[in-house]
Order: sequence, then structure tokens, then C-alpha cells
Amino acid sequence: MISNFKTAKKGEIILFSHDESVRVYFLKKGTLKIVEVDDKGNEIVKDIIQKGDIFGEFTLTESDSDEYAVAVSDNVICCSFKMEDFEKLLEQNPQLGLSYTKWIGFRFKRLQNRYANLMFKDVRTRFMSFMNEWASKEGTQQDEDVVLHNYLTHQDIASLICSTRQTVTQLFNEFKEKGILDYSRTEIILKKAKITANYMGVKS
Repeated sequence: MISNFKTAKKGEIILFSHDESVRVYFLKKGTLKIVEVDDKGNEIVKDIIQKGDIFGEFTLTESDSDEYAVAVSDNVICCSFKMEDFEKLLEQNPQLGLSYTKWIGFRFKRLQNRYANLMFKDVRTRFMSFMNEWASKEGTQQDEDVVLHNYLTHQDIASLICSTRQTVTQLFNEFKEKGILDYSRTEIILKKAKITANYMGVKS
């Protein structure tokens, strides 16, 4: 039932929402960012998709939003199902259907947490929560620090935490001055000991 595979290098667009047919995509290798274009033509990053994630049609309903995916790692591979084939596959494989249902629940939980953060947490807390979540998924332990490959722009992070690029840049500089993190164009280093000792003070 798998119709085709798509590959992309860093920076290439791998999916438009208005594709030739309604499809569900599975990311087999690499990392993508899902981007939406608003009515002013601005690009807004909505989510980060990693190996094993599903994207394209999360709710099994058609969408008219102008979204596409951009490769943010060097080698991205994904496979796709036509929607009708995917629905048949779920009917024929109850275990897959259960796994898909659990995955959808996890996605909604993440959305709920994101909205809760927006409503009840200040921007510094949202920024640090995002950095810690990112580190838990992709960070590499290095002594007492956690190292992240820095593939997101400040504007990307701002979109994900509902802030502005200027504010994110200020927070990076502020946290760097406090010794909580360090960063360059290629990597971000989270100082876990400093986070534990000083984060409550930073929030205030």
C-alpha cells in the first residue's frame, strides 16, 4: 500500500498540503519542521517532526491550510499512503489502529500542554520548557551538560513558543550571561547544574 518514498536535503520542501492527493506521511529518517504561511505571507513554524512521527493528515480529515514541511537535517526520508489506503490498513490491522489512536492522543496532549503554557506561563518559562523538551528528545549528554544540534532559527523557536524573534534572542543572551546555556550557529549547550540551581531565580 505504500505508494512512494520522498527524500530531501536540508532546506528542501518535502510536502505541500495541497498535494496531488490526500496523503499521510511517515518520517523514516531525519527531522522536519512543519511551516504554515499566514495571510501576510509570513512563515510560522507549527511543529517539529522527528523519525517515527506521522504528519500530513493527523485527524483523517482534509485540510485547506497552506502548510508544508521543510527538511532541517541533511538526509530526510519519508514514505506516504493515500488516505483511503491508510484507512483500509487501519481497519485490517487493529494493533496498528490502536497504536495510531495512542499517537493521536499523545499529539493532542502536547497541544494541550502548549496552550496551557501559553495561557499560564511567562515567556521565560515557555522558553526554558521548550529547551528542556528539545534536550530530552535530541540532546547528547556531555559530562554534566546536554548538547543540541542547533538547526532552528530564533524565529522558528519564537513561533513554537508564541513569542517574537527579538525576545528569543534576548533570552538566549540573558541565559548565556547567567551561565545557564551557551550557543553558537551549530550547537546549543544546556548547563544542567545551572538550570537546577538558578532557574527559579531566572523566572523572577
